[in-house]
Amino acid sequence: MRDFTDKVAVITGAGSGIGRALAIALAQRGARLALSDIDPVAVGDTVATCEKIGVKAVGYTLDVADRAAFLAHADEVVAEFGQVNLVVNNAGVALMATVEDMTWDDFDWIMGINFWGVMHGTKAFLPHLIASGDGHIVNLSSVFGLIGVPTQSAYNATKFGVRGFTEALREEMLIAGHKVGVSCVHPGGIDTNIARAARKPDDVDDEEAARSFAKLAGTSPDDAAKTIIRGVERSSAKILIGVDARVIDLLPRVFGSTYQRLIATGSSLSKRFGVDLGLG
Repeated sequence: MRDFTDKVAVITGAGSGIGRALAIALAQRGARLALSDIDPVAVGDTVATCEKIGVKAVGYTLDVADRAAFLAHADEVVAEFGQVNLVVNNAGVALMATVEDMTWDDFDWIMGINFWGVMHGTKAFLPHLIASGDGHIVNLSSVFGLIGVPTQSAYNATKFGVRGFTEALREEMLIAGHKVGVSCVHPGGIDTNIARAARKPDDVDDEEAARSFAKLAGTSPDDAAKTIIRGVERSSAKILIGVDARVIDLLPRVFGSTYQRLIATGSSLSKRFGVDLGLG
């Protein structure tokens, strides 16, 4: 997919961060947009910004963890636009907790959004992408879909799951001969609101967590959006965003499973000396 003019793009989590930046970037390339978010005010603002660029944009309030709602959303989008060419399963949340301390509710919450949200979006729209004859699906994993990190076990589980699911889907599309590109995105530190909105222990302050994350966020949402669009144009299987993502991608390939000891040691030093290494 090298030309986005008049193509229909579906983006979840479009009210802020990468989702919003992608919507605006695709609007500038002439795409028509079906934008959703659990926050109707936020997605409404994104829609208004895209409409000012001069394209059709429709906003939807959607909980991606709700399967029935997502299936109904797909029907609604196709009825409104007549086709779907690009789907970006972007909506996601974060959770900071050890396996010992996390609750079942925490785990169900993050799995519902980060993993099942991607599954729902893929299954709901895949038939329409195949029918378009020029489709592409983009699923957001993370650098934490490349390595395990302490206090991120549940987040790791969702993002490793998205990675495996997406890689298998790409293989299936190739075997079937469907003209549907499939890309898995692994962002490093992106300057978004995810850290502030994350579920975390009571003794961790939201603003402190956001400030700590901001120090590690070396890529803007706009730059992330440009990288994703370039990856779609090239039909890239893996899209790494940021220098940090490229470095992290190398860790397990260079060090094998011993990278886990390096991460554990770094995390221990971080807690002992109060130096934020971004390792939990």
